Amino acid sequence: MQRRHLVNFLRKKIFYLILLYLFTYVNASAVEFNGKFIQGHFILGKTKAGDQVFIDKKKIKVSKNGYFAFGIDRDRKYDLVIYIKNSNSNKKIIRKIIKRKYNIQRIDGLEEKKVTPPEEVYERIKNENKLIAEAREINSDLNFFKNKFILPLENAIITGVYGSQRILNGKPRWPHYGIDFAGDLGTPIKAMADGVVTLAENDLYFTGATLIFDHGHGISTLYMHMDELFVEKGDIVKQGDIIGTVGSSGRSTGPHLDVRLNWFGTRLDPATVLNIK
Repeated sequence: MQRRHLVNFLRKKIFYLILLYLFTYVNASAVEFNGKFIQGHFILGKTKAGDQVFIDKKKIKVSKNGYFAFGIDRDRKYDLVIYIKNSNSNKKIIRKIIKRKYNIQRIDGLEEKKVTPPEEVYERIKNENKLIAEAREINSDLNFFKNKFILPLENAIITGVYGSQRILNGKPRWPHYGIDFAGDLGTPIKAMADGVVTLAENDLYFTGATLIFDHGHGISTLYMHMDELFVEKGDIVKQGDIIGTVGSSGRSTGPHLDVRLNWFGTRLDPATVLNIK
């Protein structure tokens, strides 16, 4: 009799464990990720409205419709941990990060002061970096980040890719965190996505005429080395609007457009939203 009760007890316990597993699996699978868990990639997420999302224990913004976004650092080597929380459950999702191999890009012929700036411009560079950092830290409720992005230049040749280790005049420097598009001086530049202008500067030391757009939830895009700017800080811009022209301002060896993608301070590969392979 005791043995039969024990068998029935174990059967019930196994049954409930299976139900719990299936419930957890169904709920976990309800979270959608659009993007690859690869170094430098942008990830668009979708969960149930009202859920809370944590990336590496950092709470991130979730839209009323359940959309969220985040990015993976260029050099991240460890797993990414995602928590999805609500009043009924607390799910933990672990994703392994795939490593990338990056190119080495040598650029010669730069003015020496643009490779190693003279001390008299250090304060200027510091102030300009602060302006850029402040624009990138904006955490608005805009949800333009969930829409498809378009190329800023049509039929342009790509001359520089994300992640490349740059050697300037023979001296190793920071990696390149954007995509370079070759273009003739004065070529019109399109807005890659709807956004709000959070920075519009005509003469930054390194990046020249520069624009930054906020697309919501910490996702921003940068346009650098431009000639003319057609928008101002605070402007609301629609995808495809002409926002300026190609130039060669700042640290540049010729007319081109350098575009960047950020999730707050994490620099991402713009190719992951522009469908460039």
